[in-house]
Amino acid sequence: MTCFADDVRPDLFDREPFMFKHRLLGHPALEMSNLARMIPTLPDWQVHYSSGKLKRGDNFETAHHDHANGMSIEETIDTLKTSNSYIMIREPDRDGSFHPLYRELMKDVRGVLDAAGTSGQPNDPKMYLFISSPDSVTPFHIDRYTNFLMQFQGSKQISVFPQWDPAVMNADVRESLVAYSGKRPLWRPEMDALATTYDFQPGDTLHIPFVAGHHVRNGPSEVSISLSLFFKTDENLLLTDAMVLNDHLRRLKLNPAGVGASRWRDAAKAGVWRTGKQLNTRMRNLGAAGAVGALGAASAIGTLGALALID
Repeated sequence: MTCFADDVRPDLFDREPFMFKHRLLGHPALEMSNLARMIPTLPDWQVHYSSGKLKRGDNFETAHHDHANGMSIEETIDTLKTSNSYIMIREPDRDGSFHPLYRELMKDVRGVLDAAGTSGQPNDPKMYLFISSPDSVTPFHIDRYTNFLMQFQGSKQISVFPQWDPAVMNADVRESLVAYSGKRPLWRPEMDALATTYDFQPGDTLHIPFVAGHHVRNGPSEVSISLSLFFKTDENLLLTDAMVLNDHLRRLKLNPAGVGASRWRDAAKAGVWRTGKQLNTRMRNLGAAGAVGALGAASAIGTLGALALID
């Protein structure tokens, strides 16, 4: 591997967080001069920025609207040392300076997957860049992806929580987050006893498993620059479909068992959801003439599947 060092822990992949080293310090794409050139040229959908004076319990996904810092992106970049700001860049690899880095990281991710015995390729990979002021806080949240987070400048303390522990997050909240159906995670101070906290320095990489909750506080001295590579394994896709089905069942006032405890049950739920999506596509393609028969089949499969999977 060219980006990751040889202390990666494939045996823990997507089950527990672990920290290891990367070999990318000094990469020109991550120099502040390159970032200051690139970021103002990006379209609005790629650039989210806000105040960094957030609390662990704030809504991370709406922070760029709820806690705007009142400055332009150029002013935010120029004053990061003192303005208590937070910048998130989606898909910086669309800029030519990041293309080679993205390709090399993807090769290393495939190497980790192979070493972990995980079948398939990384699905829907996405690169994110984070630049934030000293003492900035990233609120408690989950990622709907597996994550490798690399630190390039400054320091952080990152607290990562067990993936499926109901004392961290109820199943219905996690499922709603994955399904984008409206609920949000709630942080409570007593939860921190369940977290593993990492002191994160330049050259460190942290693997955060799929849907594992976490929150972050930057160190007090320097602007922090970090880079994440998100992706989904085939197993993540299966779990996602199972959670989306559960979310739909809960909105029908049913009480399905939570995802993450039983592999066969999760696979069955994912199969039901995928079959329903296929039938829905066929219904649209058939039009009104064939829709009645397809709808009846879909309803029967959905009902049988739901009834079979309720606790």
